[in-house]
Amino acid sequence: MTMPQKIPDKTPSGRWLQTERAAHEAWAKLIAEAPKAAQLMHLLVARIGENNAVVISQKNLIRLMGASRPTVQRAVKKLRDDLWIEVRQIGDRGTTNAYVINDRVAWLGRRDGIRYSLFSAAVVISDDEQPDVAELDRQEPLRQIPSIGRGERQLPTGPGLPPPSEPTFPGMEADLPAKTLRDDVEP
Repeated sequence: MTMPQKIPDKTPSGRWLQTERAAHEAWAKLIAEAPKAAQLMHLLVARIGENNAVVISQKNLIRLMGASRPTVQRAVKKLRDDLWIEVRQIGDRGTTNAYVINDRVAWLGRRDGIRYSLFSAAVVISDDEQPDVAELDRQEPLRQIPSIGRGERQLPTGPGLPPPSEPTFPGMEADLPAKTLRDDVEP
């Protein structure tokens, strides 16, 4: 049997996360009032995707917080009841949920239009939650897509669009005099 892998402590660096000043001050009060709820809020916000949501199981929340199931459930309830987060159940058991962060508290990326009825989310899972955990190290790797350049992971296909046309770049116009052709002028 494979040992469970450690869950990454945070998402990759280089992405800005923003908060409202009033929400930041309320968060400070939450730390004193309900420290485990504040800890959970930090864990969720550190992992949100572009649309302010993360999908994660209770098992992984317990592991990340280093707390018991009842403690995690109380922290989730506190955040949900005080409108810090929305919880959307994934599947019929309720052990994996999408946690949607209130976009008036914290957000990643552009602020406008962040509220969606459908959302994408970062999904946090561990191998011991998978039914085929014993097979994970023996699976054939996925087929690789050839890359074109740094960071490019997909080959372009299809008719596409014509390239944009811009005769000159603004501020870089040619210094040559313009020549006009007219029918009534002889060379």
